[in-house]
Amino acid sequence: MSHEIDYKRLRSPPKQRYGLTLFLTLFQVAFIVLFAYKCKSVSFDKEEAPRLYPMFMDVHSMMFVGFGFLMTFLKRYGYGAIGFNFLVAAYVLELSLLVRGLLHSKFGSFTLNIESLLVADFCAAAVLISFGAVIGKASISQLIIMATIEVIVQSFNEYIGLEYLKAYDIGESMYVHVFGAYFGLAVAKVLNNRDLENENESSTYNSDLFSMIGTIFLWIYWPSFNSAVAKDEGQMRAIVNTYLSIASSCITTFIISTLVGKGKLNMVHVQNATLAGGVAVGTMADMAILPSSAMMIGSVAGVVSTLGFEYVTPLLKKIYLHDTCGVNNLHGMPGLISGIGGAIVATFATTQSFTFGEDTNRMYTFYPSRIPIFNSTEYLNRNLNATEYSSGGYGRSGAAQGAYQMAALCLTLIVAIVSGMITGLIMKSPIFEQIKENDEMFDDQSNWITPSDYAYHGKSNDNLEQGTDLKNLRV
Repeated sequence: MSHEIDYKRLRSPPKQRYGLTLFLTLFQVAFIVLFAYKCKSVSFDKEEAPRLYPMFMDVHSMMFVGFGFLMTFLKRYGYGAIGFNFLVAAYVLELSLLVRGLLHSKFGSFTLNIESLLVADFCAAAVLISFGAVIGKASISQLIIMATIEVIVQSFNEYIGLEYLKAYDIGESMYVHVFGAYFGLAVAKVLNNRDLENENESSTYNSDLFSMIGTIFLWIYWPSFNSAVAKDEGQMRAIVNTYLSIASSCITTFIISTLVGKGKLNMVHVQNATLAGGVAVGTMADMAILPSSAMMIGSVAGVVSTLGFEYVTPLLKKIYLHDTCGVNNLHGMPGLISGIGGAIVATFATTQSFTFGEDTNRMYTFYPSRIPIFNSTEYLNRNLNATEYSSGGYGRSGAAQGAYQMAALCLTLIVAIVSGMITGLIMKSPIFEQIKENDEMFDDQSNWITPSDYAYHGKSNDNLEQGTDLKNLRV
């Protein structure tokens, strides 16, 4: 289908836009060369493919359909929301596969499998969350440099948390959601440390409906996100716990939205806070928690997220912290809830609560750092020399494991904020295209060839559909 183009309306792109094409070309060539040199093969496991591929496709759909359409609420930035989400996610997938492969192989050669693709999607989720904080306010060249830096820092942060701190996070609530949210907020603060008022930062009836497509996709597939790489019976627990938690957050979102809206629902709450339960249960999703506990976690997350959109976001605006999509409310605060909850669960975890059938040592599958030290008294008493845990472990107590979980959460928060601020400063460099004028923000016309009716799209007057004012909700 061709568009009728009014070339008189097209703005001349800045010279940095052409530099972006060179930048992307060089990176793509570099990716191909490095993959040819370092990635020698694709590993195959006849049991892994049928088990992981359905989960992979669910998570993959979340990245491109879920996140992409969720951000289409902006009435004049639909192309940018879906198009830039598409480009950034694809770019991150390639870069993440390379960075993660080199990191885990100690910079040697590496192989790829379906789990590698899943982990790359998780990394993409962190970057897309950060994208939500700056959407409409950053140029595509700024988004690419943000993604480049974030992939590297996020990968190293998660590597440290998993390999050295041994802090487990099956649903990536700490390493993806908390990191992505506060990295993006730090970038947003540095990039635009001023009051932003723009009539285009609002929705229309149709743009809100498109955004709900993203919400529904994310809501349906979130159990796959939290359970994709879980082990054994932990995968079933992760599916059930996420299912219950996200359903509970949906219900409490409608309750609180009705109350704060004085009898009316707010679509901003429904598009976002209904998903908070999936984030909040992530860290402990595969652990031995009761279904009722998962429901409580989701219920609290729905309340916190909805109140965040209603009251916290306007407070952030007063300190010139502009959060376009409200990532603090959907990913940041629920992620913190998950990290803290994960530390509590780890503290009180016992071998009895993880017993599966006649196997009383199952806890060590989910907390390997709690395996008793080789040949210690506890090691011998539990007769571990004849089990898969025969090599021994760190011998951590529940309290020690809980402390390490909290240390990983704090480290992630600090690294995200500091690296985000540094990235924001780099993005302000004149070598990258800048969006300084308010009238160029949240507007597709400066980046896309738009159809002739775009001039009237999203414009409201007494005879046209009025858009939802998001200025006190998302900024």
